[in-house]
Amino acid sequence: MIDDETVRRLGLRLRIDSIRAAATANSGHPTSSMSAADLMAVLMTRHLRYDFDAPENPNNDHLIFSKGHASPLLYSMYLAAGAITEEEFLTYRKLGSRLQGHPTPELPWVDVATGSLGQGLPIGVGVALAGRDLDRLPYRVWVLCGDSEMAEGSIWEAVDHAGHLGLEKLVAIIDVNRLGQRGPTMHGWDLDSYAGRAQASGWHTIEIDGHDIDAIEAAYREAEATTGRPTMIVARTHKGSGASETDNVEGKHGQPLKDPEKAIHELGDIPPVRIDVQKPETDGTPHRFEADPSFPRPRYEIGGDAVATRRAFGDALAALAQRRGDVVAVDGEVGNSTYLELTDDAVPERYFEMFIAEQQMVAAAVGFQVRGWTPFAATFAAFLSRAYDFVRMAVISQAKLAIMGSHAGVSIGEDGPSQMALEDLAEFRALGRSTVLYPSDPNQTAALVDIMADLPGISYMRTTRAALPTIYEPDEAFEVGGAKVVRSSSSDQVTLIGAGYTLHEALAAADTLAAEGISARVIDLYSVKPLDLETLTEASTATGGRLVTVEDHWPEGGLGSAVVDAFADADARPRVVKLAVTHLPGSGTPDQLVNEVGIGVEHIAAAARELVARGPQIPVGVGAA
Repeated sequence: MIDDETVRRLGLRLRIDSIRAAATANSGHPTSSMSAADLMAVLMTRHLRYDFDAPENPNNDHLIFSKGHASPLLYSMYLAAGAITEEEFLTYRKLGSRLQGHPTPELPWVDVATGSLGQGLPIGVGVALAGRDLDRLPYRVWVLCGDSEMAEGSIWEAVDHAGHLGLEKLVAIIDVNRLGQRGPTMHGWDLDSYAGRAQASGWHTIEIDGHDIDAIEAAYREAEATTGRPTMIVARTHKGSGASETDNVEGKHGQPLKDPEKAIHELGDIPPVRIDVQKPETDGTPHRFEADPSFPRPRYEIGGDAVATRRAFGDALAALAQRRGDVVAVDGEVGNSTYLELTDDAVPERYFEMFIAEQQMVAAAVGFQVRGWTPFAATFAAFLSRAYDFVRMAVISQAKLAIMGSHAGVSIGEDGPSQMALEDLAEFRALGRSTVLYPSDPNQTAALVDIMADLPGISYMRTTRAALPTIYEPDEAFEVGGAKVVRSSSSDQVTLIGAGYTLHEALAAADTLAAEGISARVIDLYSVKPLDLETLTEASTATGGRLVTVEDHWPEGGLGSAVVDAFADADARPRVVKLAVTHLPGSGTPDQLVNEVGIGVEHIAAAARELVARGPQIPVGVGAA
């Protein structure tokens, strides 16, 4: 075992390098790094099991910096481990550097992006759960948290779930340095305020002096010996520890030291310390679940009973999970409404109930995909807004997540506006490199679920509560970035564009218009992002640039906005009439509400009539792009 003096010197050197990093960048959070330096020095010298030359080794422990702003400390650890060079270390926060202001998986030793506080521990729960129940390997998950972020509700969702699940391989290290960004934290150095709540949730807790090497060592040993429950080590530390300019001094958060050379001298001018981090003690391979690649996808017949796309999602995911052993379902205690429970029936060992904790639901999914599993998380679309920051950060983590939001729009009916997602398409369209799907029939839904399992990044499927007619054959092909022309003729005068519930309203409106001698083309824009610009352009060209979009969503950011955006740079732009939810709805039947908010059959027909009466917006036959 590495001797105490080496550990002590490493703690000092980690402080020095944290100061150097911030001084070089003229920005950063050295004081938040200095407080946890001793905690990390003991961890990396004696307890962390990690092969830095093989970060993909499934037996590696996982170290997550929930307090991601302490990146100077993490990068100093990488420097001490020989994972990065001195030259790279001095590129901290510079353009093009892998050493960004907060850690991201641009570095192969970083599992997830952190920096939005309160996320590391919930994701750690997911990684630990994957280790125990999916990989079935003994790696440990160490999460460094700051005391300021302990005010985040997501932290306590994680604490509650980890205790309930008995995740004995999860260790949370709370750096209680007392000082936040603008002053003292809520609980200061009251260690029991943190430990007591964790104990009530079933955790083993240890309160220590976070600068006492022997106490830290004893705490880690105790954590490793604890079975049947996770461990929280609550460590009293000094922010900016070891330098007179910053040690327990307010107003020093998030800024380089004014006199870094003096601070380095006070810390003893310790030269670089090189540590050979111990490699994993085991060489096991992750567990693999049996699967039947021939298990059929669900099939629905045209003319049969109407089927809600949420039900088709549930049918399709259960079938997919039986074909593929990597698929995992994560529920937010609404599986009997999203039909996610069908996956529980089919493969219960890959179904995880996160209860009414949507942040933890998405965080668990992020943790699962860290370990190479393919998670599908599902809840009511309206409730995903609670977890939106986790999804936003998952983009930065380059995570692969499939998310389903059900019960979207006024078409859910009597439950009223608190349950009606009217902004979800805008939320998910706004995410970088995301995919947004909005199926209109059950066969289409089933086909798209299969596709989602292989999509990179964040994919989102919006489903409906109401049962919808089957309009596509079971073997119809669909693709991301596609659209379907479900009605057309050579004499079309206007194009109606819908998806999900509103596609069927558009089809009914086309029937109404046909009885009046107006021929309408109808497009199913099931791929809202990316968009099928070619199909839209052809329709615009054929119908004189007269387009009506209709969506069960606010006007901003949804399907209509996607169409308008697609034509923004066109030489000949069509006129796009956007029909969307016009005002805050109340309770009522789906038919009543769809008409009351202005997206029903008569509203669509009226908008089409007005466009036709105006004449062509672009010459028929002239391309719009």
